Amino acid sequence: MFHATWAINSWLLCGQCTIVVRTSDPTLTVRVTQGIDILPGMWKTLFENKLAGYVAAVLGTGAVTGVLKLLGEDINSTTVALALLLVVLFIATGWGSRPAVLSSLLGVVCFNFFYLPPVGRFMIDDPGNWIALSAFLVTAVTAGQLSAHAKQRAEQANASRQEIERLYKELQGAFEQASHAEALKQSERLKSALLDAVTHDLRTPLTSIKASVTTLLDDWGSRTHDRESAKLGREGQREMLDIIDEESDRLNRFIEGLVEMARIEAGEMHLRRRWGSVEEIVTTALERAAPLINDHSIVVRLDDGLPAVRVDNRSVAEVVFTLVDNAAKYSASGTEIKLAAITLDDQTVQLSVEDEGSGIPAELRERVFDKFFRAMRDGDSSTHQPSGTGMGLAIAKGIVEAHGGRIWIEDTVNNRGSRVVVTLPIGDED
Repeated sequence: MFHATWAINSWLLCGQCTIVVRTSDPTLTVRVTQGIDILPGMWKTLFENKLAGYVAAVLGTGAVTGVLKLLGEDINSTTVALALLLVVLFIATGWGSRPAVLSSLLGVVCFNFFYLPPVGRFMIDDPGNWIALSAFLVTAVTAGQLSAHAKQRAEQANASRQEIERLYKELQGAFEQASHAEALKQSERLKSALLDAVTHDLRTPLTSIKASVTTLLDDWGSRTHDRESAKLGREGQREMLDIIDEESDRLNRFIEGLVEMARIEAGEMHLRRRWGSVEEIVTTALERAAPLINDHSIVVRLDDGLPAVRVDNRSVAEVVFTLVDNAAKYSASGTEIKLAAITLDDQTVQLSVEDEGSGIPAELRERVFDKFFRAMRDGDSSTHQPSGTGMGLAIAKGIVEAHGGRIWIEDTVNNRGSRVVVTLPIGDED
């Protein structure tokens, strides 16, 4: 058990702090040694202290002079000069020009007193030695100045590099924040557009169904109470039922579109490839689109000898239907819709649907294949807002690309309206 009387001894050695705790029990000593980065900090503080530079100049010059004297009297004066010059360079590198000048002057004094005859006196008998001493002084001062200047330039360069790195990080952070803010803004716009589209396309058929059912219930109630004036005739009842049927189909198509889009985005679209003819695919799509294109003139041109294609007939017919439906929506009544199919080569067939509407600007032709694009009010090519969710072309693109084909929009021959082109590989036996 520790007693109240104890002592702590600590010292620094090679960058480690050792703490020895001695308790009143002489048999128990606790020693804790922990590595601490002390020396680097001490050296940094030492080199930043100008007074330490002057002290180092005096001690360094004296130490080198003493060591050289211990080596004997026969040592070459050139060796002495070089050794003292190294001291000057060291001082200049560590503390700058002023301590280096002091080291140079001290080196001249020591060189003169201990190594130039008459030794031990501040006198020079040989005029040649005056030249040697002067040359040493000039060389030492110049070398010290150059070394100090090089150190200063290195420090400035390092400071500039650190400043550039700091500014770069700040700029990078600013860009990241701006990009994140823009991404959040775009995400909010997309969410708003999605909500608008889904709300509108769910509410519209539900509103019609609700109104028709309410009218039928009121009619049933009036018949129960025998109010002849409020009764619907047979045609009125049939009209309400037709509305319910049509709007239920519309609601069902919308939900199917959402499910199909989710499958495409998740990569879970499974194609049922079968050999079939392009004519059958086009006929199926046009039969389905017949109620939608009654007000348009349909021109179909299919190449003779179109090869059989190995595709998912139902999915490709959906693509053709979507393109014909869009052509009818975005072109005036009485205009032509042209549907063509040709063979490009031994491996590819091309389908195209052309309308005589207002066309799509070149800068928007890629975006129309984005999901819910038509719901983006600032991106629509016109102020006219046909019914739909903006999923049709996105689904069509997903189906075409799943078959290994391409879909794009281009100008028509007479620059009136738009032409949507689809290319599909004929397929193989595997």
